[in-house]
Amino acid sequence: MLFEKMLKSGMEDLKNITKADFYIWDNEGNEVVATTPDACPEKTLLQSFSSSMAECQDVSGYHFLKVKCADDGEYVLAVNAYGTDARLLGRVAVSEMIHLHKACSSEMDRDGFFQSLFTERMPEGDLCKNAEQLGISLGGERCVFLIEVAKESQSTAKELLQNMFSEEEEDVVTAINEKNLILVKQVSGVREGDICGQCAREIVSMLNTELMVKGRVAYGTVVKALEDVVRSYKEAKVALEVAQIFYEDRLIADYSALGIGRLIHQLPKNLCEMFIAEVFGDNKILELEEEELTIIEKFFENNLNVSETARELVLHRNTLVYRLEKLQKYIGLDIRRFDDAMTFKIAMMVARYVKYLEK
Repeated sequence: MLFEKMLKSGMEDLKNITKADFYIWDNEGNEVVATTPDACPEKTLLQSFSSSMAECQDVSGYHFLKVKCADDGEYVLAVNAYGTDARLLGRVAVSEMIHLHKACSSEMDRDGFFQSLFTERMPEGDLCKNAEQLGISLGGERCVFLIEVAKESQSTAKELLQNMFSEEEEDVVTAINEKNLILVKQVSGVREGDICGQCAREIVSMLNTELMVKGRVAYGTVVKALEDVVRSYKEAKVALEVAQIFYEDRLIADYSALGIGRLIHQLPKNLCEMFIAEVFGDNKILELEEEELTIIEKFFENNLNVSETARELVLHRNTLVYRLEKLQKYIGLDIRRFDDAMTFKIAMMVARYVKYLEK
């Protein structure tokens, strides 16, 4: 919780200034702040004061106060001033708590910050101010991950991701829409191996083992400033879309490794249609049956090896050759030849992209 995180920082600052110790508990008796944990008041003192009618009380060298923070319930503050005016320092600490609570309640939380940033709803000039209020550093290397999960699994997936990645490292998990979660991961100081790829693999594995769902993870490049995370997010969006269109079997999409799919994704629709017409005439590629497409894809997977493809498809070699020759007459390309195979494969990808645009 942002308020409690800010409390810890604020009380540590007060301790450095006053040399006093400050302790805060929430309305359930959970410790929120302890500037010197070893000198924390005994639980019995806290329970006795909490159950009493008193608003403030001096007990065993500690000055206890009850602090009401709007809808967050009542907090208990204890001050050990070591001989100085504990009551005065207590009032200062209470004032600090109330002002911090108002600031945190009126301003967006981290989720809201990044949602506004990525949807470009944050006014120009507010980035630095909002980041400072939320304790988000402007520097540091970060990478944005876009996680695609089914709508019904999103809330559970978000909770699991938040448990995987620590807020102490400034990692943030938030939902950007009904199907996609975002992880903004700090990678500063990490130099061993492919940290982004490793992180993506861990997320996919977690979704598969913990939720038993197939999720897809896309990520952008690493950026060095907070203002540039928008670029990393847009790259992750492109990577996810390219994977959805051209690489359906890929569960991980790296913006830096999208292959020819990235190139086709940038082409205007009219150029794509011109290319299809040039290769296939009247868009015959879109009229191929599923069985024919399966044979073609398996043929490409086996590097145009007829014998191996026939074996995997449980077909007689001559039967496969007959079907490939029949396809050649239909589309005007002999995909047993490398040049024609490359032309056909690219044309298939272009046709798939046009179909995607027409949805």
